Amino acid sequence: MKIKTILAAGAMTVAAVAAQNAQAGAVLDGIKAKGFVQCGVNTGLPGFSAANAEGKWEGIDVDVCRAIAAAVLGDANSVQYTPLTAAQRFTALQSGEIDILSRNTTATTTRDAKLGLTFVGINYYDGQGFLIQKALGVNSATELDGATVCVEPGTTTELNLADYFRAKGMSFEPVVIENINEATAAFFSGRCD
Repeated sequence: MKIKTILAAGAMTVAAVAAQNAQAGAVLDGIKAKGFVQCGVNTGLPGFSAANAEGKWEGIDVDVCRAIAAAVLGDANSVQYTPLTAAQRFTALQSGEIDILSRNTTATTTRDAKLGLTFVGINYYDGQGFLIQKALGVNSATELDGATVCVEPGTTTELNLADYFRAKGMSFEPVVIENINEATAAFFSGRCD
């Protein structure tokens, strides 16, 4: 009985790997056929992916796209960029609008399983915190009960924010903003605490 279980588990593992390789093969074949990598990036996050004054994309996520193009096609410039918000990124990847997604995205087991995504590597570790106007006189996040908080939709930050306030028995008012530039402006104009 134990041998049959081990053989069955081994067969399922081989089938899962083969299915992933088949999917990767189709994407790779498509990239080679069209001659460029269609890369999904952030709409503009300095240091990660943002267009410079000349309209050329720069940043670590852009460099990943260029490295993939160099490895697959032999030319780091064989890339086209699709700027995507957090809410758009997974749909674009699942629909085939983009070949790869190289933008700030938290790798989670839920996203692997529920969305059928494969996170191939982590290139940056970050954390989360609160940026608060000094004039508010807040010394600790535990003093933020009833605060108005700017947050990007469709992100783990949005979920973690709700979890934090719930765990602390506090309430907050989310101000959901798609774009980092708009969120920054909202913060400095006082729209968010």
